[in-house]
Amino acid sequence: MERTLSIVKPDGVKKNLVGDVVGRFEKNGLSVAALKMIRLSRDEAKGFYIVHKERPFYESLTDFMSEGPIVVMVLEGENAISKVRGIMGATNPKEAAQGTIRADLASDIERNIVHGSDSPESAKYEIGYFFSSLEIVNSGK
Repeated sequence: MERTLSIVKPDGVKKNLVGDVVGRFEKNGLSVAALKMIRLSRDEAKGFYIVHKERPFYESLTDFMSEGPIVVMVLEGENAISKVRGIMGATNPKEAAQGTIRADLASDIERNIVHGSDSPESAKYEIGYFFSSLEIVNSGK
């Protein structure tokens, strides 16, 4: 059983896609172990995306992620990290496979509806950034 973090970004929340996104994960065998809606300050967004600090998109990404509410969730299941990334699709919606969240719902490479951890190490860091151990429940599956 593996856990990962996923985020419905401000564009997904604004478009009322939270239920659609969560439903796609659940329909693919993943369980929600924790979920909440929050609004990041710019500094909190910068802290979360600190690994991208030197990248040219860092400022616009952290501005975007702090412009409105987001929904953060811990998902669990067999191969949860790779499964979530497959369900999300490629970062650029134009390159994402048909039927993925980004191909179906996203408008561009930055406003791409969802985030998902890319490794066990990032999942551990990202889950801990948003949730205490008391907020995460075992799905019992």
